Amino acid sequence: MTVNDIKEILEAEIICRDDLLQKEVNSACGSDMMSDVLAFVKEQAVLLTGLVNPQVVRTAEMMDMHCIVFVRGKRPTLDMIEMAEDRDMVMLCTELEMFTSCGRLYENGLRGGSGK
Repeated sequence: MTVNDIKEILEAEIICRDDLLQKEVNSACGSDMMSDVLAFVKEQAVLLTGLVNPQVVRTAEMMDMHCIVFVRGKRPTLDMIEMAEDRDMVMLCTELEMFTSCGRLYENGLRGGSGK
């Protein structure tokens, strides 16, 4: 699945790096706890979160993620957007809740990134 597919499925707005929408994503991870992301994500994933702080971008970078989706209408700060742009990460924003967002992605064939 591409980042653009995710954007369409989640009816999401592009926050930054619309030039990278054709990047492939193999799995998804939905969490507001970055420690869980670090502990359980085993393969390249898109991160869905409602947490808005710079640690989200740092965690995504450590896990080699290409895309962060902010759920529940949450919006990243300007500093976070600049960090993501510098790290070649797409940021999206959806009004959908985490549960609904993950469900839609699962329904369209994207699976969890826990390696299980």
